[in-house]
Amino acid sequence: MDRITIRLPRQQVEMLEKLVEAGEFPTVSEAVRYSVRALLERHGNRVLREADQISFKV
Repeated sequence: MDRITIRLPRQQVEMLEKLVEAGEFPTVSEAVRYSVRALLERHGNRVLREADQISFKV
């Protein structure tokens, strides 16, 4: 698994920590991974389709 670094507003970090405290996720990292998966499921296919339509003609 690769590591990336992100910066989030304090309020968002606190909300992620509250989700962990409430038992929704085992760790903040898992909450972020869940969110990224949801984003990619929602938008990933469209982005890939659009990328396939781009031709790099010289």
